[in-house]
This record gives sequence, structure tokens and C-alpha cells, in this order.
Amino acid sequence: MSQRIILVVLDGLNHAVGHHAMGYLNALCEAGRATYHSLDCELPAMSRPLYECLLTGRRPVDSGVVHNEVVRRSHEVSLFDLAVGQGRRTAAAAYHWVSELYLEAPFDRTRHRFHQNEKSAIQAGLFYWRDHYPDDHLFSDAEMMRQLQDPDFLLVHSMNIDDAGHRHGADSAQYRNAARHADVALADYLPRWREAGYQIVVTADHGMNADRSHSGTLPEERHVPLWTLGEGFTGQRLDSLRQTQLCGTLATLMGLEHTKTYHAALLSPEIPGRPDVQQAHIAPHDHEGIRQ
Repeated sequence: MSQRIILVVLDGLNHAVGHHAMGYLNALCEAGRATYHSLDCELPAMSRPLYECLLTGRRPVDSGVVHNEVVRRSHEVSLFDLAVGQGRRTAAAAYHWVSELYLEAPFDRTRHRFHQNEKSAIQAGLFYWRDHYPDDHLFSDAEMMRQLQDPDFLLVHSMNIDDAGHRHGADSAQYRNAARHADVALADYLPRWREAGYQIVVTADHGMNADRSHSGTLPEERHVPLWTLGEGFTGQRLDSLRQTQLCGTLATLMGLEHTKTYHAALLSPEIPGRPDVQQAHIAPHDHEGIRQ
């Protein structure tokens, strides 16, 4: 059995605000339809390095993507690579740095905003470059991608919470309200994604501090939320998760062969082969879609 996955990354959302401001997501938890976990992000607590961590399972100090100005394609095997290499479909509605990591760098907004290539790691993509690009537009973009492409793995990555944090700081009404607005927008899409049979993870790359920044070791910068929705996940709250385990865990849930580390306890005991996924080396795609 293999599952289809939607990974929602709410950029810059820290645990404290995620825990108290996301009314709809927490209502799903109270109703037994979602489970709330939390984890500490890897260091440095910055966006581009942690996109790479979430999607490849590699720490920034190991991937070499150690700050936001490392503008190049990933050198690692991503979840996109694993999926496409084993006949699954991929899509993304995301900030343009994701395109730079897994398609082509640098990003050219006249050529790369819309992407369609069956041979590339992200087969269908819609990318934006303004941090204030509205979250409700982004989630609508993602739903359009889902309907048109029917992907097995869909990345949905929004920036409004992070943007509000950089403008106003984590201890601000603007930051908290940006989280609430994202929660309200997700309420329009999570039910239909579940009805379509997707297993869903909602998490953040990093948090935000009162100085309107992030990259260090403060709890508000590192501690982030993680919600799981779907029968493929355990219903028990876990406190031992590592950000480096998410890629492998989702690959396991998708039934993919891989060599990534993963957290078996996050998955339902009913997932076939959960403890002993077959191992295989899958090479990343280059920007022309040729296996390296």
C-alpha cells in the first residue's frame, strides 16, 4: 500500500503561536481528526537551509546549504527525486527558492514561474517571489495544481507568517494574525484534500523571535509545530521527532524505496513494511530531467 502526501510548510511559524492561534487545526485535533506534535528545527534556523532539510533529510551543515544566499541546485536526493524516480507524480506551489533548489538556479520570473516537465524532479510547479504573496492565493494555486496534475506528492509553501514576523516581530498582533489568517484559509482546503485521499502534514521550517529575525538557538526560533492528518499517521502525540526524519518518514508512507532516516512511530502500525523499508540509492534529477 502506498499513500499520497500533501506537505504544507507555513514559513516562520513558531510553536507558541501555532499552538494557540491555529483554531481550525487545533479543532481537528480536539475532534480526533489530526494530531499535534512539535520539534526543534535544525541549525541555522533559516529558510533555504531548512527547505533542503525538510525535503532531503540532510542537516544544513551536511547539505552545504547553510544560509539563504546559497543559490544553487541541491546536491542531495530529495523526496521529489525519490517519487519521480519510482513512477510517482510530483507538484509544488511554493516560494521561488524551492524552484532554485530542485529545478534551476537562479530563478527567472519570466521563465520559471510556471513549470511543466514530466522528467524533472518537480514535474509541475507554480512559484512566487514576493513574501507578501497572499496565503489564500497560494492555497488556491495549490488546489488548482492538485486538480490539474493529480500529484502523489504536493508541496504547499506559504510565506505570509514569516513576512509578518520580519516586519513586526513574533510578539506582535500582525504575526499572530497572519497565523490565524493562514489557519482560516487552510480550513477551506484541508477537508477536500482529505476527502481526495491525501495524508497531510502541516509544519514550519523555523520560528521567529521578537527581534524580527531567526537563525539561532532561541526556543521561539527553533521550536515549531507539526500536525498530521490521515489514517497513515499515529494518533499519539510524539515529542521525539527530528526535522531530518520527515523526508524519510513521508517516503516510507508513500511506499518508496529509500535510504533516508525516518521516524517509524509517527506512522500507523498498519502501514505495511513500516519497520523495514527496502533500501535503494536514487540519484537526483538535473534541470534537463536526466538522472545523474
